[in-house]
Amino acid sequence: MKIIKISLLAIWGCIVLNLMPKPAFTQEKTTEKPSVSPRFSTNEAIKHLEKDIPLLMQKANVPGMSVALVRNGKLVWSGVFGVMNTETKQRVTGETIFEANSLTKPVFAYAVLKLVDEGKLSLDTPLNKYIDDKREFSDDPRIDLVTPRMLLSHTSGLQPSGRKDSEKLRFGFNPGEKFQYSPVGITYLFKVVEKITGMKIEDFMQQTILGPLNMTRSSYVWTSRYDSLRAYRHNWQGSVISERYKWEHGEACCSLQTNAEDYSKFVIAVMNGWLLKKATWEEMMKPQISLNVQSPNTFWGLGWGLEQTAHGESFWHWGDSGFSKGYITAYLQQKDAVVFFANSESGLSFAQEILDDAIGGEHPGLTYLGYQRYNAPAKILLNSIISKGAVAAMKDYLKDQKKDNGQIITEAQLNNVGYQLLNVKRVGDAVVVLMQNTIDFPASFNAWDSLAEAYMDKGDKDLSIEYYQKSLALNPANANAVEQLKKLKP
Repeated sequence: MKIIKISLLAIWGCIVLNLMPKPAFTQEKTTEKPSVSPRFSTNEAIKHLEKDIPLLMQKANVPGMSVALVRNGKLVWSGVFGVMNTETKQRVTGETIFEANSLTKPVFAYAVLKLVDEGKLSLDTPLNKYIDDKREFSDDPRIDLVTPRMLLSHTSGLQPSGRKDSEKLRFGFNPGEKFQYSPVGITYLFKVVEKITGMKIEDFMQQTILGPLNMTRSSYVWTSRYDSLRAYRHNWQGSVISERYKWEHGEACCSLQTNAEDYSKFVIAVMNGWLLKKATWEEMMKPQISLNVQSPNTFWGLGWGLEQTAHGESFWHWGDSGFSKGYITAYLQQKDAVVFFANSESGLSFAQEILDDAIGGEHPGLTYLGYQRYNAPAKILLNSIISKGAVAAMKDYLKDQKKDNGQIITEAQLNNVGYQLLNVKRVGDAVVVLMQNTIDFPASFNAWDSLAEAYMDKGDKDLSIEYYQKSLALNPANANAVEQLKKLKP
């Protein structure tokens, strides 16, 4: 069974409200906490970025990137690297467009806060007060409690219906109880915003944010110029994904098309509090909830992740389509930021190096997301498998494990290696890897479920049935095993 990684629609448990007082973010520089200088001067940072990014891209098989550096609230450098498409070799330029993915959400959140300033929406009024059919989006009476504040801080509890015959939302927990990243909550909010404004989301965003900030390259829907300008997605091997989704209708969760230089205009506006009233801006940057007890310096505000460290207060977010990535972190007091987009599944595997070069400091938000690094043991194993095959690579890995300094790969990481091999049709290699996972973790229902899927892809029905049954015996609640066994044993 493929586990959805935290970088996608993460469902995080054991996250509780942080009831301890938290210092609010402030719009103006204060004298209470001294400004922290960047690790490098602006010129040094640019030199490091220009030197390091191409090397890291090569190591991680990332074909193309767009990067922007902001210092003291101004764009000081933008860089483009690599190619839009590994087959055509068309170079990335300053005009190349990337997918923002979930970096669409903070831009929408800013526009929602503009509606708050205009008195058209209240952060703490239940959202269905603004619509006639109170059960249009959910039949659960708890929908009457969900406010824009909860939706922007991902504390609403809303989840997809999980049913093929209904799109109505369900609740995973009571509204306001904890943090759980909820793209469907943002969709609910934008559907109601369309009703309030009488505008399609793409037109509303153009009028409210993109136009006023002169983000001329950005759009919430596909335009004809993107046919030649939009970068293609690539997998972890650098192989191109030929199909590009062309958004005909805007989505607040993920449809923004942009690049780092254009998106930096929005980041600069956020840093300076442009377009919003000061009180509303401060509410956006106020920690609404702690992400979890293991990450004491990470919170969620209204539309942004927030960090509070010895290096200063910062806001951050990421974007991930699976095969394209993006990230932004910005220090509020110093008004330093970095924005980058990559057309690759591995686009966040060296995000830490970019942050180190660009703005320095520590960034617990990136750690919280838990993306696999380009030089992680699992990545090294995967490259070894591609080079010499799984049997030889796993033999070397097991030999290395016996050494004192041997690198141990977790169950989830080895499972992910197996699925990466399945995705590139290396089914035999995937079977070897996933079989080893069942040897290392024999009590894991998920390890057996994954092995069963690999044998199903291989065309070995008998072994697939055997291992799905093994998984089900370990976890009778494994719905995937039940469903697959129905298909295999009609």
